Amino acid sequence: MSLLLKRLHWALTQNRVETHPEHLDPRLRGRTYAIPFDEVWRAAIRLAAGRLPRWSIVQADDTEGVIHAESRTLVFRFVDDIRVEISLDANGQTRVDLASASRKGWADLGVNARRIARFCHRLDTAISASPAHMLPPAPPARSSRVSTR
Repeated sequence: MSLLLKRLHWALTQNRVETHPEHLDPRLRGRTYAIPFDEVWRAAIRLAAGRLPRWSIVQADDTEGVIHAESRTLVFRFVDDIRVEISLDANGQTRVDLASASRKGWADLGVNARRIARFCHRLDTAISASPAHMLPPAPPARSSRVSTR
């Protein structure tokens, strides 16, 4: 099945998406940066705190590297939950993983996947990440399972 058909299937059958280093959809593989944690953390906070439309931070913990945020959909104003986890991988590089889940319904029509892709793209721009700064994923240094609860 082509990637386009898989995306369509996911959009019509899921209301939760999370990144994974080996995800079939390249937009949902998260990021590994050769950029210091603090720089990536500050940029992620700025994005979640208002540089992305309809996002608001619920809680942020720089010790754990976790940002809990909410986003409202454009038309019906449904609230979706977002979790951004920033950690160091086994090689000491900064790893960013996300999860986005709709609170209502059984399908999100691809909104959560697009939200994650948009965040990653905007984060790349905010930290001026060139291809040399973006690395292939390494095993996590600690558990980096991303969940919205």
